Amino acid sequence: MSTVRPSPTSTSDGPPPASRAPVVRVRVPQRTLGSELRAIKIVWRREIIRYFADRLRILTTLVQPLLFLFVLGSGLQQLSSAGTHGVDLKTFIYPGILAISVLFTAMFSAASIVWDREFGFLREMMVAPVRRSSIVIGKCIGGATVAGVQGVIVLCLAGLVHVPYDPLMILEILGLQLLLAFSVTAFGVMLAVRINQMQSFMGIMQMVVTPMFFISGALFPASGLPAWLTVLNRIDPLTYAVDPMRRIVFDHLNLNPLARAALDPGVHWWSFRVPTLLETAVVLVLGLGMLGVAIWEFSATE
Repeated sequence: MSTVRPSPTSTSDGPPPASRAPVVRVRVPQRTLGSELRAIKIVWRREIIRYFADRLRILTTLVQPLLFLFVLGSGLQQLSSAGTHGVDLKTFIYPGILAISVLFTAMFSAASIVWDREFGFLREMMVAPVRRSSIVIGKCIGGATVAGVQGVIVLCLAGLVHVPYDPLMILEILGLQLLLAFSVTAFGVMLAVRINQMQSFMGIMQMVVTPMFFISGALFPASGLPAWLTVLNRIDPLTYAVDPMRRIVFDHLNLNPLARAALDPGVHWWSFRVPTLLETAVVLVLGLGMLGVAIWEFSATE
């Protein structure tokens, strides 16, 4: 009786080796400075595209500054005429409105991280072969650009509140707006990294950002305040953006000394009046510090 021998190419574990699919090697590109800059640019560009594609967002973010500027400013003008020494209240609060237009827009830009997490897009970004710090930096620069554009729109209203269109003034205010927008976006990203639901982020934003705006002196002078409010005003980061904006605007107005002393007293640390450059440095240092915290939190997130 003959014995059937198995073929040397056949095995009991599976199909012949010749029929197996070839192994495809996956090559992860090496991280370079160019690849990190490209990642920052992509994240920044995505923020710009999302902003200009949502025209309703542009209109709605303008409602609040316009209400404060024209409704509140016009409504309280009669009550405050004695304290402003003849200066239109809308002119006085205009620098604060420039800050609020940047503040809320930058926070809404940071809120997109929460949306990206809910819809799964953030996970795709985090598995990309780039440093997570590049994603955070691109997000902050994109938020600063978007908020800066919003600030330019409000800046165009200067003539309606008796503020001249001086080129130097516009450039100085625009620079402060971009710096403030970057710092606020970094602050928002720092908060948003740990939040999983949009409702929670909006609640925290209202709890933190709204008091920051009212305490900053955007709607009242920073002198002659009660002791407790003076302390809160001095530790409010937004104070150090509103005060230099007001100083820049008032430098281009023809005001009498009494009005200037009452409406633009400046921010004092005890008897020392904080100069504009130091106030700008405070905003910059806080922004870089919050950016560092946001990068650390984002890198630690799974």
